[in-house]
Amino acid sequence: MPAQVDPLTGLKFYDLSHPWGLQSPNWPYFEDVKIERVHYHAKSRVLSQRVTTVMHSGTHVDAPAHVVEGAPFLHEVPLFTFFGRGVVVSIPKKKWEVVTAEDLEKATPRIEPGDIAIVNTGWHKHYGDNVNYYAYSPGFYKEAGDWFVKRGVKAIGTDTQALDHPLGTAIAPHGPGAPNGLLPWAIAEYEAEKGRKVLDDFPLWEPCHRAVLSHNIVGFENIGGDIDEVTGKRVTIAAFPWRWVGGDGCIVRLVAIIDPKGTFRVEQGGNR
Repeated sequence: MPAQVDPLTGLKFYDLSHPWGLQSPNWPYFEDVKIERVHYHAKSRVLSQRVTTVMHSGTHVDAPAHVVEGAPFLHEVPLFTFFGRGVVVSIPKKKWEVVTAEDLEKATPRIEPGDIAIVNTGWHKHYGDNVNYYAYSPGFYKEAGDWFVKRGVKAIGTDTQALDHPLGTAIAPHGPGAPNGLLPWAIAEYEAEKGRKVLDDFPLWEPCHRAVLSHNIVGFENIGGDIDEVTGKRVTIAAFPWRWVGGDGCIVRLVAIIDPKGTFRVEQGGNR
C-alpha cells in the first residue's frame, strides 16, 4: 500500500504490521484467535465484540519478562522504548539460513547505538498459515543477539516468525518442544538435508531472545505490511503496547514515519 499522508503535516505513515483478525496465522502451539459478537446492530443498535487470543499473535512485541525471570513486564518498560529513531535494513535470507553478526555489521544504513533496528529478510512475503513461514524461516541466533547487545540498540525487529531461528525455538527439541520438538517432521527433514543433527547446529534454546531481552532490548516479531517501502531508510518508529500490568508481550500497530520536509523527526544516527 502507498504511504498514508497526514494532510496537515505532510508526514508519511507506513504500516509495518500484518493484518490481524479471525484465522490470523499463529505459532504452532497457540490456539486460533476467537472473535465473538456480544452485541450487534440488528440486535442492540451497537457493536461489541469479545476477543480471545494469545498476545504473541501477528505483529507483536516481546517484553523482557517473556523469557527472562525477574525482567521487566510491559508496564515496567519505559514508553520511550517504543518510539524513536529507527533503521530498516535488507538482509535477504533463504530457507533455514542464519542472520549473522557480519550481516548486521555490513547492513546499510549502518545500525547505530540507540536505534530501533528492523531486519527485512524477505520472509514476510511468506506470512500465513504455512510451512514456509513457520518451519523454514531464516532467523537470528546467539551471534546476532550478542551483536545487538554490543551495538547498544534500543529495540530490534524481524519479518520472521520469532526473534530466534525456528530451530532455536520449541519447534526443535528445546524447552516446551523437548524431547521431540513441536514439528518432528521438520527436524527430520533438516537432518536429512544437512547431514547433521539439529542440536549440533542449534544447541541453545532461544539465545537471541535471551541475549536482547536480558538487556531490556525489546523485540518485534512478524513485521510485514509496507516494510519493503522503507527498507534501506532511516525512519521514526512508533509501536506502543497496552499498559498491561504483568504483560509478557502485546499485539502492536508498528508504524514507520518519514517527514519529507525534515521539520519533524527524531535525531538520527549517522548513515555511514
